[in-house]
Parts: sequence; C-alpha cells; structure tokens
Amino acid sequence: MSTTHEHEQQNGTAAHPATTPSAKPSTTPSATPSTTTDETALELLVHGVGGTTPQEMLGDPQPVRVTGDDTAAVFRRGEDADAETRPDDYRGKPVPEAYVWCNLTSGNGSRALWLLLLPFMVVNLSHWMRPNARRRTRTVRLYGLLVRLLSLTLTVLLVGAACEVALDLTAWQCAGTPACAEQRTWLGFLSVDAHGDGGWWSQPGRRLALASLVPTALAVLLWYLSHRTWSAYEAQRPLPKMPEPTDGEIDNALGRPGFWYGRRLVARLRSAHTAAALLTVAAAVGTSAARFDRVSGGPALLDVLGWVIVGALTLGTLAVIGVIVHRGRSENRVDERLDRTMVRALPYAALALLVVTMVYAAWSRPGWQSSGRLPGDTSFGGIALVQGALVIALAFVAHAIYRTARDPRTALRGLGGPATAMLACALGGVMTGGVAQRVADWLDGTSGVIKGPPVLLTWQASVIPPLLIVLAVLCGALALRTARIKKRETAQVAVDYHLDEQPGTTAEPPDAARTARIAGTRARAALTDKAPVMIGVVSSVTLLLGTLAVVGAWTTGKVPGSAARGSYEVVQGAADSAQALGSWLIGLGFILFVTWGRRAYKDASARRTIGILWDVGTFWPRAAHPFAPPCYAERAVPDLTWRMATWTQATGGRLILSGHSQGSVLAAAAAWQLHPSVRKRVGLLTYGSPLERLYGRWFPAQFGPEALASLHRQVDCWRNLHRKTDPIGGPINLPGECGPQVDHPALLDPLAYGRTGEHPLPAPILGHSDYQADPVFAEERARLLARLKPAVPQQRPEGDQGQADAQGSSGRSSG
Repeated sequence: MSTTHEHEQQNGTAAHPATTPSAKPSTTPSATPSTTTDETALELLVHGVGGTTPQEMLGDPQPVRVTGDDTAAVFRRGEDADAETRPDDYRGKPVPEAYVWCNLTSGNGSRALWLLLLPFMVVNLSHWMRPNARRRTRTVRLYGLLVRLLSLTLTVLLVGAACEVALDLTAWQCAGTPACAEQRTWLGFLSVDAHGDGGWWSQPGRRLALASLVPTALAVLLWYLSHRTWSAYEAQRPLPKMPEPTDGEIDNALGRPGFWYGRRLVARLRSAHTAAALLTVAAAVGTSAARFDRVSGGPALLDVLGWVIVGALTLGTLAVIGVIVHRGRSENRVDERLDRTMVRALPYAALALLVVTMVYAAWSRPGWQSSGRLPGDTSFGGIALVQGALVIALAFVAHAIYRTARDPRTALRGLGGPATAMLACALGGVMTGGVAQRVADWLDGTSGVIKGPPVLLTWQASVIPPLLIVLAVLCGALALRTARIKKRETAQVAVDYHLDEQPGTTAEPPDAARTARIAGTRARAALTDKAPVMIGVVSSVTLLLGTLAVVGAWTTGKVPGSAARGSYEVVQGAADSAQALGSWLIGLGFILFVTWGRRAYKDASARRTIGILWDVGTFWPRAAHPFAPPCYAERAVPDLTWRMATWTQATGGRLILSGHSQGSVLAAAAAWQLHPSVRKRVGLLTYGSPLERLYGRWFPAQFGPEALASLHRQVDCWRNLHRKTDPIGGPINLPGECGPQVDHPALLDPLAYGRTGEHPLPAPILGHSDYQADPVFAEERARLLARLKPAVPQQRPEGDQGQADAQGSSGRSSG
C-alpha cells in the first residue's frame, strides 16, 4: 500500500513546508537543553475523528511544518516558527502546535480496499475489550487465545467464500453445466458440450486447479496489505525508556515499553493466517480429487497421493493452530526478535503444498464428471459451529475475569468482547453469503440450471429479516426513551438558561421550538449510553438465529422454503418470505458495500468518511488478526511522545497536551508512554473526550477507573470539558475528590439561548465540535498553564540525568 498521500489537497499546505531550525526538535530525547525560558509554554493540539487541516486548527492560512512527513506532522503558525528565541512575546500565552494525523486513516484511493477487512477489524477490537482482571493471568491468556482462534476462522471463512465463488459456482457448477456455460462464453474453454466432450481444461480437476488462482490471489493480497501497512504505519520505534520510580502507581499496559510495538506477534500471526488461507485453497482443490480417487477405483498411485495430501493438510492445520496458541503479545519490553524460520517456512510450505495439490488435481481423470455442488460445501457449517463454540467459550472466560474486579460501568458486565466477536462473525457471514448469492444470480439468473451456493448460506440470509425485526423493536424502544429524556430535558433547559426569570431588555423571551431543539439534541446525545444494550441484544439474537440456521441446514439439507413444504401455511409462508427477502437483502448489502468501496476509491470526501470508521476501529494494535487495517496509534503515539520529550528537554518550557475527541485518547496514550519525570511536567486538557464514556466502558483493562485515576495523579494537572449535547464526549467521572478536579461542569450549548448583546445572532448548537468557541476553553487552558511549574530544572550531564529528573519532579502541583 502506498505511503504517498494527497497532502497538499487534503491539508492545504505548501508543497515544501518550511522547517524552522529554532523549532526543530533534537534527534534524541536526552539532548542537552538550551537556556531555561521561564515563560515559554507549548500547547500541542491533537485533532479528533475525521481529521482537520492545520489551517483550521491554528487559524493561520500559511502554517509551517515543524517536523514530520506527508503522513503525519507537527505544524505551527508562520509567526510562531521561532517562538523559542522570543520568550518575552509569549508571556501568559502558549505557543500553539498542531499534530495532524488524519492521513494515517484517509489517504490515497487504495484505502478503499480496507472495507474488505471490516470483520477483521471488529474481531481485533474484541481482544482489547477484555474486562479488568486481578490475579487471573492464565484466564487472561486464555481470553486472548480464544480471540486469536476466532480470528483465524474469519480468515478461513473469507478465503472459503472466494473458493465457493471461483471453484464451486464458476468452475464446478457453471462450467460443468452446458446450459450455464452457453450463457457465459468466457467459460467456453472450461466447459463441456451436451455429449460430455471438451478441451484439455474441461476436466473437473483442471478447472478447479485453474480457478484456485483466484482465492490464492486473495490470500497473497491479504499478506501484501498486512506486510506493506506494517512497514508504513507500525514499524515506529517507541521512545526509549529507562527505569524510574513510579510512586507506587498501577502498571497500565498503555505505559509499557512494548505496547505500541508488536512486530514479533504480527509477523507470527501474518505467517499463520497466510498459511491457513493457502491451506484452505489446497483443501478445496485436493479433497475433491482425493474423494473421487477413493471411490472410482482409479490408479493406486493417485489414491496414495491423495491420502498423502490429506495428511499434509492435517499437519499444516495443526502447525498453524500451534503457532496461534504458542505465543501472545509481549508488552514489557520492545521485542525486536523475529522467528524468521517459522515466519518464512510456514507460508512457503503451505504454498508448496498448494502447488502440489493443483498438479495432483489436474492429473487426467477421464471418468470424472462434475454435478451438483462441489463436495465439501458443509465446511461452512463447520466453520459456523466452531465460531459459535468459541464465542460461547469466550463469554464464559470474560465473565470469570469480570468477577475478579467488578465494575458496574463496564459494558455488558464484561461481555462486550464476546458480543463484538459475534458481530464480527456475523459480518463475515453476511459478506460470504452476499458475494455467493450475487455471483450465483449473475451466472444463472432465474433459469435454475445450477444448484447455487451451499444451503447454509441461504439459511443465513433467511435469518436477516427476523434480525431486522428485532432491530426495529429496539429502535422503537430507544425512540420512546428519547422522547422521555427530551421531556425531562425541556424542563432542565429552562433551569440552565434561567428562562423562568424576567428577561432583560436585550434578551429574547422563551421560544418553544428553540427549547425543543436543545432538549432533543441532548436526548439524542444520551443514546450513546444505550449502545451496550443494543449491541448485546443484537449479538445474542444473532447467535441464536445463526445456531438455528446451522441446525436447519444440516437436518433438512434443503433451503428454508423447501424445508417448510407440507407444514402449516403460516410457517411455509414465513419461510418463503424470509428466504426471498433475505436473499434480496443480502444481495443489496453486497451491492451497497461494493458501491461504497468504489466511491471511496474515487472520492476523497467519501474516503475521509470511511476514515472516521477507521479512526475508532484501528486505534488498537493488531493483536488478534494480522490482516486487520493498520493501527495508526503505533505511529501517532510515538510521534507525540518523541515531540513532547524532545521539546521539554530542549527548552525547559511548560507543555499543555490538548486533545479533542479521539485526539484525547491519543494524548492520554502518549502521556502514559512518557518518562515519569517528564509526565509530571505536562498538563492535560481534553474536550469532547470519549475516554470514559466509550473507552473506559468498552476497554476497561486499559481505560478503567483505576487507570484514569492513576493518569490524573501522574500528570501535573488535568482538566476535561464536555457538553450534554455531545454524543461522543463526556465526563471522566473519577471517583472521590478527583472527579471535580478533572471534570468541569457541563458547558452550556448553545452559548446563549436567544439573541443577546453578546450574541446578537442566534448561537448554534455545537454538539461535539468547536469547543474552542466557548470562553471556558481559554479560561481552563490559562488555569492549567498557571498550575504548571514555571520552568523545568536544567538538565545535568548524562551521568546525573536520572537524579536531576527525580529532583525536578518532586515539586509538582497536585492535579
């Protein structure tokens, strides 16, 4: 994947932005500092989801790039380029810098391919949704292992779908049926005529061998994307750390040296998943030929070779599972080692076995005829059963972990990970069934000359209408709840804006429509807190319906409409309706999916919209699935950490880390990665932050109450701004006296109810955006600057560095 992005078009910067020598950071975090500047302060701004331009963040049409590249960079206003040389000009105000990382998630057109990886991204999220644990090391490891195994089934499912389309529907059914092949002239060289005659490629084994190039190409593409994006995004060395006293603070995983550098695990997983994909293709080709050789009484050599291939496939599968089971993440140190022998040998061995299998299948078998569906279509049912069992086991393990450290704010009482994993499997099933249904319709139309996709895929499509009915009921319940909240907020708006008091001569009287808009925005913003319930219900219903689909497909061997023949009329009508509507819906979903991907490939604005999805979903490293979209935080967090460490040590100034929305999550992660002595010199300002509302509830092991309270104690000071109209951001809700120290009371939105002397025009409802427009923002930033120490003690020579840091950190103010 290309690392060159449309920087000038998206960020509006000059083709060759200037880099000012005075603002350029030192190359190592232990650089000797310059003369202490007591009044110099830096505000490092980090934008949120969807990104923005440095011009918008800094309010300057011509910002200069201080450091970075076209993928992610730090910018300043042109007039601030040499701020360090003019400290007197910045007394009482900070020097603003903008860290722009939007190109990490919305760059060139090839990012549209990432839509293919959506189920992989979702299952990778479930790894990080593990509940907080105390003294359950083995159970925690088992949780990670189950997610990795579940991720492996998704890879097999996706490649299996490609095999279903290329091998079964195209090469086996359509090319082997003269009536279907006549409609698709491009299949002429593969097909047979009505008398069973054809060319060299017309034998079933040779057709399968040739068609296997399609799923093989998919496996190679997945490997290439994973390898290329690792080099472009995640191969960033974190800030070197030396042991320092931590004042007994809890050990948060986000602060460990190797958290943002998972090279070894990703390489191992990439090798295992690539091998699994290739073995899936080999199994689809080889087992069909081996089954024919066993029952046809053909040459004994082919029969023996078939058994050898089946044995090799079994050994390869065990080797892949062994690699998945053997090792998880290593976070306590930066693990530079690579298991080169295994990483290289496993995929190459699988590829060699695939080549041998293709040659074996292409061997001449004059009596072999293709009819019906390709043998082995029940594998989809096997995958579905394994996925269901793994999700149920994951739920039991997650519940056991949750019981060790109960937190009522944790989403779904610790079952958020299993619920999300179930949704990933459902997404994989929808993509699999959608592509199979559309290709079958395209090849055959309504003539019915071929059998079509496996029965299970039709059953899975048929459960979509009942699932949509459940969703409709949920949406209705949420609508009623929103109406009740709106009614309550209508009275609260009157209190917040003092509408019951006598209005002044320059203020407008209460307006029912204005009040309703404000109350409605607050009520809709509160729906975010009901997301766990909705996801939990949808996941549970999906698991139940999926189980019924597998049972129905295996017990009847027929599609739902045919299986219901002879039963009650209402049952038969419901089965026929669900089958027809489900087939139409899954096909429509596939078409919309392809259309969205095509539009994203050509349209930068659509690509940026998709980038918002990746902003949320790819914050976490690839710990479970190596083919998930790349983790941008493995580039962004080291960027921020290096910038803060080098600036504080080079200038001795004060630093405010200012993060909006997802930028506040990056800011917190970067603060955890700082040396403890540097972290105590930083003030944290967050606004519109999902740190507790989303991350704290869905990812409690990393952002739970204890972790956030520890961060509050470790930084110099922290202030958080939020609004009731914000559907994403919210309070941090730290326990005890820490809560009011961090959370400012909810900001009024809009700033003014009606027209006033200060706001002669109606003030907009801002919701999640433009927190800087509120005067409270500047006030709280000034308070943070005043609370920070006026200067950082000058660094001693290298030999005394640790002692100087310890002395310099002893006088920090209590945050």
